[in-house]
Amino acid sequence: MVTDPIADFLTRIRNASKAGHPWVEIPASKLKARISLVLKEKGYIKDFILIRDGKQGMLRLYLKYQEDGRPVIYTLERVSKPGRRMYVKSTDIPRVNNGLGIGILSTSHGVITDKDARKMQVGGEYLCKIW
Repeated sequence: MVTDPIADFLTRIRNASKAGHPWVEIPASKLKARISLVLKEKGYIKDFILIRDGKQGMLRLYLKYQEDGRPVIYTLERVSKPGRRMYVKSTDIPRVNNGLGIGILSTSHGVITDKDARKMQVGGEYLCKIW
């Protein structure tokens, strides 16, 4: 049984990209689908689809690689964990790798990037950071 589905989601992406797989399949949820949409919008993955199987469903994420074969995603790091949730105000959202990466937050406006949260002046749970 998985105690932290978001950490499992990030670990599966990390492992598949380091192994050079063209895609990775992950058990679906609304939160994971929204995080996948943010990753697609920001250019970290090519695309994703929801495979319905009559149960929970699976998300298939098509990973993106640079021309020399290195993964576009260099690091995925979980910030807020089940044992220690991390909530931030809009004024206290840290920059990821000096603005070169993105942070993903779950806010009252949905799952958005750190830059969008600062622009909208909303805080929330700081889920993860990617660069």
